[in-house]
Amino acid sequence: MKFLLAPPRFLFFTGKGGVGKTSIACATAITLARAGKRVLLVSTDPASNVGQVFGLTIGNTVTEVLTVPGLSALEIDPEQAADAYRERIIGPVRGLLPEKELVSITEQLSGSCTTEIASFNEFTALLTDHDTVARFDHVLFDTAPTGHTIRLLQLPGSWTDFLSAGKGDASCLGPMSGLDKQRSIYEGAVAALADPRRTRLVLVTRAQSAPLAEIARTYTELADIGLTHQHVVVNGVLPTPEDCDQLAAAIRDREQAALDDLPRELRTLPLDEIELKATNMVGINALENLFTPHPAPTPQALAEDAAPLPDAPLSALVDELAESGHGLIMCMGKGGVGKTTLAAAIAVALAKRGHQVHLTTTDPAAHLTDTLDGNLAGLTVSRIDPAEATDAYRDRVLSTKGAALDEQGRATLAEDLASPCTEEVAVFQAFSRIIHESRRKFVVVDTAPTGHTLLLDATGSYHREIARQMGDNTNFTTPLMRLQNPQETKVLLVTLAETTPRLEAEGLQADLQRAGIAPWAWVVNNSLAAAAPTSPLLRQRAATELEEIGAVTAAHPRFAVVPKLATDPVGVDALTAMVGAAQTVPVN
Repeated sequence: MKFLLAPPRFLFFTGKGGVGKTSIACATAITLARAGKRVLLVSTDPASNVGQVFGLTIGNTVTEVLTVPGLSALEIDPEQAADAYRERIIGPVRGLLPEKELVSITEQLSGSCTTEIASFNEFTALLTDHDTVARFDHVLFDTAPTGHTIRLLQLPGSWTDFLSAGKGDASCLGPMSGLDKQRSIYEGAVAALADPRRTRLVLVTRAQSAPLAEIARTYTELADIGLTHQHVVVNGVLPTPEDCDQLAAAIRDREQAALDDLPRELRTLPLDEIELKATNMVGINALENLFTPHPAPTPQALAEDAAPLPDAPLSALVDELAESGHGLIMCMGKGGVGKTTLAAAIAVALAKRGHQVHLTTTDPAAHLTDTLDGNLAGLTVSRIDPAEATDAYRDRVLSTKGAALDEQGRATLAEDLASPCTEEVAVFQAFSRIIHESRRKFVVVDTAPTGHTLLLDATGSYHREIARQMGDNTNFTTPLMRLQNPQETKVLLVTLAETTPRLEAEGLQADLQRAGIAPWAWVVNNSLAAAAPTSPLLRQRAATELEEIGAVTAAHPRFAVVPKLATDPVGVDALTAMVGAAQTVPVN
């Protein structure tokens, strides 16, 4: 593996959600430890499952992996980090300030921006704390999906610039409180990230056009902030099929076409390919063999008594959704599970049933127009672009609130709006306007991998503020109230028939329920078991799905299983066929 040649102290693994960053980071950690190196594996990804992969509990303290001498692991829990960060700010003034002011400070520190900054503090401490990392030869970071990772890596520069300009104390009363004290730490983190002798970025992807395009954008954005020392790892590449399985041949052809058409930005970077394995990457033995080719399993190795799949076509869910005639439909789940395609397929199906439909996304990595590849009567498409929403929000605030201010006042307001926290408010307002449309038509929302946190935090904060302003005896409806109303909002949790995406979806469901939102249905997407492959490798992969599908169907009364397709569902006709596809074939 090229990315393992002469590795520096710090290695970062990033890429679109669901491409296998955690597995590759864990396998790399084991490889280096087996070579006699002292390795610390750090997860800064709230969706990571490092502990599950190694079969032990890992928290926010350095934990030795006893089965791999020389390897230790650490998980930065975003919520725990945020709680500790809040306490560091509120603790010193508790008992000194009136309760009303403490409530106000707590409110300012309740959003996802606080969680991001708190995790960032933990992250930068590892880059600059020589006492902690001195006993390790290598520190590996299993980072969050691409958008969050770019944010994380850009923060050292943006916060340093923000503070150097003297804006921190004036413009952020909440999450940025006290950040000026961290100036030297942030500058040290920037230096470590930009030094190729100390840091290497590994862009993990699949041999598919969307993940490849995503890491091409990642490369450009990271290169723009001085991080040019990058490698590409293409994970899960299907070997050449040894039989005439049409599905396997189609997948192989599609993957090779994507690699042949590699984005221009990636063509000069060192690139490694990792073959698709027949089993899930859980446990030391599986991880130790991730980087070595394996022969395809024989038919005798496959389960012969597998239970049949349930008859659960996506069309049945769409028929039930269509009965109300309007409403908000949110497709949510871990990155890489196919939310964009599924949202587009549902929107097309509803439009073809004669309904007015607005299909939109809050995911900067989504490409709805590419997926639709055409127009359909009754269907409109939009995208909430965070950068555009933020620019429009700043312009609107400056032209309204800033109109009556003097030059110094406008300068202070502009400083407030220069804060990275402004994006949260801007995206929320755009989302709120779209929610309003669902009273008279269907609004189908494809949310970003970590977008639910921002949206729920923002809607919750907005709800509490409106409730305070309006009083107890006034009727009002906030976006959170619409999300909580099952008659107005249907949340579809999208997952794959794999352990990590299913557990992530379970965690998301718990988050939603804590916010008073009950998911309406589950969708198991891209199922090999539902596609009935004949290739030995794909059949064994399909057999491993059955337990995961069973866990979903046993726990959730309303669900659908969507088969993996031989061709990408691009265009209205293909999306229509995806909704109507049946999946009743047992794997045996």
